[in-house]
Amino acid sequence: MISTNIDQEIKQAMLAKDQAKLRGLRAIKAAILLAKTEKGQVEEINEEAEIKILQKLVKQRKESADIYKTQGRDDLYQVEQEEIDVIAQFLPKQMERSEIEAVIAKIIAETGASSIKEMGKVMGLANKELAGKAEGKLIGEIVKNLLA
Repeated sequence: MISTNIDQEIKQAMLAKDQAKLRGLRAIKAAILLAKTEKGQVEEINEEAEIKILQKLVKQRKESADIYKTQGRDDLYQVEQEEIDVIAQFLPKQMERSEIEAVIAKIIAETGASSIKEMGKVMGLANKELAGKAEGKLIGEIVKNLLA
């Protein structure tokens, strides 16, 4: 479980006085705690749910970083990038584009999808199979290209 590693990592970051890492770790811990207590009682969440939470955190920070970059705020952009790097350490390794294309091509062959109209069916299966290993935006782009 990711949440058990986070506490140990926070202690190490505090001892090392690594503020960037500490910020990222605290963001992870806060998001996981929030998810656990969302329903009114404290409940354990599985590793798959933790990965989804981390992906959401990375996505939010990437969006913020893009905005800061376009506005010329390199100081804030750097903060977001540091947090992305910390959070990404706890995510499964992302697949290469060629690997994703191979998986999606296999799904298309299995479903017999031949037109863009069947994109929803292919996307559902692809998102399930590639969960945590690839970004949804990239999966959608590849599906669209292969079906077009």
